[in-house]
Amino acid sequence: MSESLHATAPTQFTEAGGVRYAYRKFGRETGTPLIFLQHFRGGMDHWDPLVTDGLAAKRPVVLFNNRGVASSSGETPDTVEALGDDLAAFVESLDMPRVDVLGFSIGGYVAQAFTLRHPALVHRLVLVGTKPRGGEDEGRHPDVTAVATRNPELTLEDLLFLFFEQSEDSQAAGKEFWERRRRRTADVDPPTSEQTTQAQARALEDWREVRGERYAELKRISQPTLVVSGRRDIMVPTVNSFILAQNIPRAQLIIYPNSGHGSHVQYPRLFVDHVARFLDAEPAFS
Repeated sequence: MSESLHATAPTQFTEAGGVRYAYRKFGRETGTPLIFLQHFRGGMDHWDPLVTDGLAAKRPVVLFNNRGVASSSGETPDTVEALGDDLAAFVESLDMPRVDVLGFSIGGYVAQAFTLRHPALVHRLVLVGTKPRGGEDEGRHPDVTAVATRNPELTLEDLLFLFFEQSEDSQAAGKEFWERRRRRTADVDPPTSEQTTQAQARALEDWREVRGERYAELKRISQPTLVVSGRRDIMVPTVNSFILAQNIPRAQLIIYPNSGHGSHVQYPRLFVDHVARFLDAEPAFS
């Protein structure tokens, strides 16, 4: 694609349950839509155009702001399960019978809840830099929460600390991503509100609680699943990706070298290739 659809796709709105959801849909007209679920405090403008445009070359791509996030109306709920139900309402409002889901960080939590609560709507699942309910926090940097919330919006310094390794190559990749994600200059999202920040923070805390047998619910995810992580994730420790891959019956795991929480945007072209192959495989698994 010669023109970045990520940078030019118009923001659209759909209503469900009294909420006006903001989204952008672009790419192929046919095929299973791929819905992107963003990180803590993140919106549609925080994705990497190399990733979204790359995956849109072969499928419809849908960027989505959940309830209360940025340009969507309403108040953001404070549980992951409620966020998963809101996603289901959004999907059904657009008459999409089944979708592929790519969830990053807290977006991966929502993707799991959505899949468990609304399995008929989910075709395949991509989980990036995320963890299961009651997952491991050992290896999480003690300054993560302070850095992630100290500014109204993430600065370059914040991003480089949270998402990338401290090596020269990883930091350089982070700076390149920072420039790419700022290329959209018209019809941009407003910043995430304090209400959303606080609600998502409570949802993160709730997700730490174990309910029932630890990790047992993962065995109920029957959809083919691709789990992706960086070698050393200081936000959501990498061991959680191994746990997901070990417990989801049809999961496979990719760990990218010299990378952290933002491994998929450190290696955007490789990530697109891996995800596209996974989504396009017929059959995905026997």
